[in-house]
Amino acid sequence: MVNLPVAFDLWLLQTGMEFSRGETHTRMVFLEPHAQFLQGKNFTYILQVKDQIGSFYYFPSLGFHKAAGGFGGIRILSRPRIPVPFDDPAGDYTILIGDWYMSNHTSLDSLPAPDPLFLAEIIKKVPGSGSRLLSVTKRRSKEHVCSMKSTRAVDQTIVINSARPCWTAAGKLPFPNGILINGRGRNGYSLTVEQGKTYRLRISNVGLQNSLNFRIQNHKMKLVEVEGTHTLQTTYSSLDVHVGQSYSVLFTADQPGQDYYIVVTSRFTAPVVLNTTGTLHYSNSAGPVSGPFPGGPTTQIDWSLNQARSIRTNLTASGPRPNPQGSYHYGMINTSRTIIVANSAGQVNGKQRYGVNSVSFVAPDTPMKLADYFKIQGVFKENSISDRPYGGGLYLDTSVLTLSYRSFVEIVFQNNENIVQSWHLDGYSFFVVGMDGGQWTTASRNQYNLRDGVSRCTVQVYPMAWTAIYIPLDNVGMWNLRTEFWARQYLGQQFYVRVYTDSTSLRDEYPIPKNALLCGQGERTAHETSVI
Repeated sequence: MVNLPVAFDLWLLQTGMEFSRGETHTRMVFLEPHAQFLQGKNFTYILQVKDQIGSFYYFPSLGFHKAAGGFGGIRILSRPRIPVPFDDPAGDYTILIGDWYMSNHTSLDSLPAPDPLFLAEIIKKVPGSGSRLLSVTKRRSKEHVCSMKSTRAVDQTIVINSARPCWTAAGKLPFPNGILINGRGRNGYSLTVEQGKTYRLRISNVGLQNSLNFRIQNHKMKLVEVEGTHTLQTTYSSLDVHVGQSYSVLFTADQPGQDYYIVVTSRFTAPVVLNTTGTLHYSNSAGPVSGPFPGGPTTQIDWSLNQARSIRTNLTASGPRPNPQGSYHYGMINTSRTIIVANSAGQVNGKQRYGVNSVSFVAPDTPMKLADYFKIQGVFKENSISDRPYGGGLYLDTSVLTLSYRSFVEIVFQNNENIVQSWHLDGYSFFVVGMDGGQWTTASRNQYNLRDGVSRCTVQVYPMAWTAIYIPLDNVGMWNLRTEFWARQYLGQQFYVRVYTDSTSLRDEYPIPKNALLCGQGERTAHETSVI
């Protein structure tokens, strides 16, 4: 049971936590699974996590609350008597890393927008006030109200003019102002360890758009878990963590007693590389960190691709249940359908938009799950997005792809752009079976890993490349498949997967919870049908 109080001065939309939920998803949050909360109110989640273990995080998904620090870590521990494939560490720590903007989250979600008069934003230096921002915020009356607030650079990595607009003229987020570790800038985070002991770090990239590399000076990290899957225990000197992803590593404090750098740097952002540092402090330290921090990879795609391919499932380890993870032979199951998902960018009605298979998603006035549950007409159309790209220009729609419950599908993410993409599917974990450069073809299946591909819920796709996943569709509902690059998600790079069955058995889906928050046409329909 989780109680969520709301202190934001705006509506809050709590999206599903970044982990799969099994058949109990409607008991957790009913709105696909989204719930909107008003300031000063709270909401209680009641959920079961018996079919899930591992390291994850949560965040609100309305606008850019995530940029204001609206996130936190989630640890789901193994049940007693279910073996874990490593000894208990001396300490277990959550490490939340992410790119950071000096602008307020209300400014970050102000542009671009359908109505430029309503959603315009001005950010400029106020004469004589130093580094202060004058920003325009949105009100329901569509009147602009100026609010002034002081800002300061938490991360001193690079100097960027904080007075520039939050969005570029092309409708894109600007380059970040820095990187944070657990909300702190350069040298702000410190972790104390005892020499000779082993510790666990649960690392999540909670940023808005940038892949990051994590490393600890002079220490090796042993990967043990990825988003609920125990992995082969491969050792790395540094680890690429793409937006939305979570990794769990062990490291041993086996170096001479002193302080060492914890380093996080941006990937694929050359010529400018963001960086920040924290401190690994030995309890018997003879002195502080000194000198330059250790370098790491910057633009090397092949390095990151090879590391990603090396991450595999530990087939003999138990997961949330006593049986070994390798007892599910996903590679021996025939797929019933292949879906090719291609991201793209373009202009619609003179505005910057992003899309999937030529469709740029537009949110309706009624949450998708409510519309589906109450059979409300006109909110969305089934199969309003193609299951493969056809090459047409971008257009706006509330895109939904319907798939059959208990089918086993293949999804290929085709990235024809020159940036790294990161994709997340609510409600599910999936098997990553392959990734490579170029265009995916049926011959690409010859290089699939059909034995020990890692099961996770967020996966990267490299520039001009593809990534393929297998998914057993065992969770009825409306599930959001989206980019984790938040500006692109905000401007349409997402759609909904409707996993449908005509069964009304409680074994397949719980009924709507009594405390479900209703809005849009769902509120009226629920009262008319006396469902709640």
